Amino acid sequence: MELPPSAAWAAGGTNSSPQYRNSLKRRSPRSATWTRAHLDREVQPFKKRGETVVAHRDLRRVFDDKSIDAVVIALPNHWHALATVWACQAGKDVYVEKPFSYDLWEGRQMVAAARKYGRMVQVGTQNRSSGLLRRTFEYLRGGEFGPIRFAHCLVYRARDGIGNVTAPTPVPPTVDYDLWCGPAPKGPLMRKQLHYGWHWFWETGNGIHVMDLCRWALGQNQAPPRAMSIGGRFAFNDCGETANTHIALLDYQPAPMICEVRNVRLGKGPDAMGKFRGRSGGLIIDCAGGYFAGASSGGSLFDKEGKKIKELPADDGSRGLGGSHLSNFTAAMRSRKGSDLAAEALDGHLSAACCHLPNISHRLGQQTSPEAIRERIRSRPELLDAFERCGEYLRENGVELGTTPAVLGPWVTFDPKQERFVGDFADQANKLVQREYRPPFAVPKIA
Repeated sequence: MELPPSAAWAAGGTNSSPQYRNSLKRRSPRSATWTRAHLDREVQPFKKRGETVVAHRDLRRVFDDKSIDAVVIALPNHWHALATVWACQAGKDVYVEKPFSYDLWEGRQMVAAARKYGRMVQVGTQNRSSGLLRRTFEYLRGGEFGPIRFAHCLVYRARDGIGNVTAPTPVPPTVDYDLWCGPAPKGPLMRKQLHYGWHWFWETGNGIHVMDLCRWALGQNQAPPRAMSIGGRFAFNDCGETANTHIALLDYQPAPMICEVRNVRLGKGPDAMGKFRGRSGGLIIDCAGGYFAGASSGGSLFDKEGKKIKELPADDGSRGLGGSHLSNFTAAMRSRKGSDLAAEALDGHLSAACCHLPNISHRLGQQTSPEAIRERIRSRPELLDAFERCGEYLRENGVELGTTPAVLGPWVTFDPKQERFVGDFADQANKLVQREYRPPFAVPKIA
């Protein structure tokens, strides 16, 4: 496809197939009135500036518009897969925000849709457009610091609880709730707010954060063969379901990946959430001869004793990574070469799998005493160290693991080629590979 100089962009849409047409029929007139009024209000600032904006309340309307070449999908996580597949089927190129998928099965369908329909699908993991990280990872994989021993990603970010409710919360009248739920179950709204709280419920939320960077650094081009987790939802007596403190071990070989998420901050000290090798975010790539600590915003190389030996500033220019990543996407739209994409669909799928596997382990786990956890992970010193530091951080924030035990998830073993679990816990884990969809919002089987 020849991309016109002024290609049309949109977010949302529909396709002309019967599946999409049938799914448009069940709409409340009252809901349509409210959502139209809300859209009209949002469009007004653009009209005042003399800009032309076409607003739709249903993304499928956009997919019907043959003048649109590409869409940007920045919907709640549970919508990413179906919107991407529909867009590909409608002949649109796609820039889809992270995380790529809600579960393992639909991630594979997204990759298959990009291949089958010949679409450019870029994942919004904009750090993949960082020249600094690309060069640094190539340098480390080249062995200059000795073999990589492990990759460690850090997300220490304070989050408040989301509160509790004893009865369903009214859905805002500006929201078409049936459409908002889409592929997810349409249950009562059992939280105080529709947004932003959906992130902490299994039916709608999950995340990728810097795990993509760790997989990139390790040079791994498949899902991890095994994963396990330790975590829980601590400190806040709220209705959230997902862990707010989580350690995941992904057993890549020869170098594993560890991810630490810390969201609890009740302590008053400046380091209440702790640090690892001086950092509270980004990643550590540990090698036999030293390590890299940093992120796309810059980093440093250290020797084995922790002495800084080189500063590595960011070099992504005035556009920033977001602009660079979008420019990379539009360049690939013109070249029609998937290999030109900095974060192609398969990369999104594999990095999302790095979240799906430990999340599945966590959901199959049980609360376990600290002593028993230590005994179970004693053979993995890097994981044991992370657990001990996690206990210190929780203690600083008023949580004692001896009183409120963490959930220890089992090792789950994964066949990366079949994309199914095998061995112990396989039956339970495979039930979480694919969700049950709510007609007419089912992700179609393509692969």
